[in-house]
This record gives sequence, C-alpha cells and structure tokens, in this order.
Amino acid sequence: MENKYIRKATEKDVSRVAEILIFNYRLNFYPIFKSDEYYFNELQVIDEAKRFYTDKQRFNNTYVYDDGAVKGFITVMNGEVDKLFVEPILQGNGIGAQLLEYAIDNCGAESLWALEKNVRAIEFYSRHGFRHSGEKKLEEDTDEYLLRLVK
Repeated sequence: MENKYIRKATEKDVSRVAEILIFNYRLNFYPIFKSDEYYFNELQVIDEAKRFYTDKQRFNNTYVYDDGAVKGFITVMNGEVDKLFVEPILQGNGIGAQLLEYAIDNCGAESLWALEKNVRAIEFYSRHGFRHSGEKKLEEDTDEYLLRLVK
C-alpha cells in the first residue's frame, strides 16, 4: 500500500526523530522505570540524534510520516518493528496505524517486542492483528518483561 505521507528517513529528519523518541520514552516508560537520571539527564535530543544517524542499519530502515512536518516514525529490521512512535499530542489520529500498515505491507513487519506494562501499545498492536506469541523475556537490566507479538 502506498502512502503519500510516508517516506524513508533522511538526514534532515534525525533531530525530529530523536525528539519524538525522547518525548515518548518519557511519557510511556518513565512511569514504569522511574529513572530521573536516565530520562532527564542521559536521554538528550542531540546525543540521541547522533546515535540514530550513526547507526546506519537503524537509520536506513526508518520511515517517517511527513505531511509537511514529521509527526511519527517507524523502524523495521529483519521483519521486526523495532520502534514506532508518534508525536504525543498527535496520537489517536491514525498516524501510528498508517505507519504500521505501511511497514506490514512494504517492509515485511510481522513481529515486535512490547513492554508488558505498556498496555496501551499492546492494545494498539492487537487492533492491527498482532497477538502475544506466548514468548516473553526480561528487558535488559530491569525486572520488567517484554512480550513478543506476532502478526
């Protein structure tokens, strides 16, 4: 399925992708992990933008939703959704759904790992045909579980 608003990420998108990622990490994961040091000191837009741009595998497999402004992005590697985030104030407007459907149709996205406590994300993916495979693993360096969701 073609989508006139979804395109491959370019160098000019790097800071916007980093910004969207950080806002979402703070909104969705800070309440679970409660690490001020990580979420407010270590996690910075400039550093994240550099990390994203220099990780060529991730960068080359990232697509943005751009209708004049980058409002969300998805990264798919080896058939697995690695990241899917939409600007928080624009969530619920179908941007994430369009990115996910694009990735399924054009990038072979068929699985992902979601934080067990991120109920909102699990419900979103369920609405798009993803189901828990029964597989789970600990998130690195935490006591929190990730669930494998498959299409």
